[in-house]
This record gives sequence, C-alpha cells and structure tokens, in this order.
Amino acid sequence: MKTILSNQTVDIPENVDITLKGRTVIVKGPRGTLRRDFNHINVELSLLGKKKKRLGVDKWWGNRKELATVRTICSHVQNMIKGVTWASLQEEKDELVLEGNDIELVSNSAALIQQATTVKNKDIRKFLDGIYVSEKGTVQQADE
Repeated sequence: MKTILSNQTVDIPENVDITLKGRTVIVKGPRGTLRRDFNHINVELSLLGKKKKRLGVDKWWGNRKELATVRTICSHVQNMIKGVTWASLQEEKDELVLEGNDIELVSNSAALIQQATTVKNKDIRKFLDGIYVSEKGTVQQADE
C-alpha cells in the first residue's frame, strides 16, 4: 500500500544556516560547515517559514521502505546541526580521544579502531585486549 504524502520538519537553531542546492544540504554553524548529498533518495527538500528556519522533507506516493527515508534524512540533518553547534567526543581506553564536527565520521572512526583491535580466535572473556568505546558525549555541554 502506498501513502499519498509523508512529511516531517526539522527546526533550525538561530546560530545555524542551512542552504539547499537540489538535494544537497549545506549546514553552516559556529564550528564549521558540513555538507551532505541526498541525490540517491527521491524526496523533496524545502526551507519553510518566513525566516526559513525549518527544513521540510516530503515524500509523495511512497511504500514502507521509502517512507522510512524521510525520518532518516531528518535524523542526518539533526546530527549535522549538532556537529556544527557542538563537537562530538568519544574517549576510549588508554586515553585515545576522537573529536570532530561530524558525529557520523567520529563514530565510524571509533568503530573502525575497535574492530581493528579485537582479539581473534581467543576467548574474549579471558583475553580482554583491544580498544573499546568507554564514553560518548559532546565537547561543549548544552546550556539548559
């Protein structure tokens, strides 16, 4: 069964600017600029509101898997907004600290390091070697 229209919006903070070029989203903030290309997904991206402070993601006539991409794109844009507002930080055992603006790149780097250092063909309950993620967070804490 196809759904006629599925849409979601992402609120944009005051200190962040978003520009759209086709299906490419460019997010500029105090910590830098992030760019993401969504050309492989057939959705409509638009800036909404008088001050263009909301990003709208629309999918027309989509099945279940296609409708799931709407929320996925919103989550990616929210992560980009977090990345240009606060830096991502992951501390690992033996004081290896990965930090950067793009949450996905920092998390992916931590996962690759963890996978590369796992002990193979041994009982992991006895041989506790390797590098593991011990703490995740942001460099600057949000003001609440």
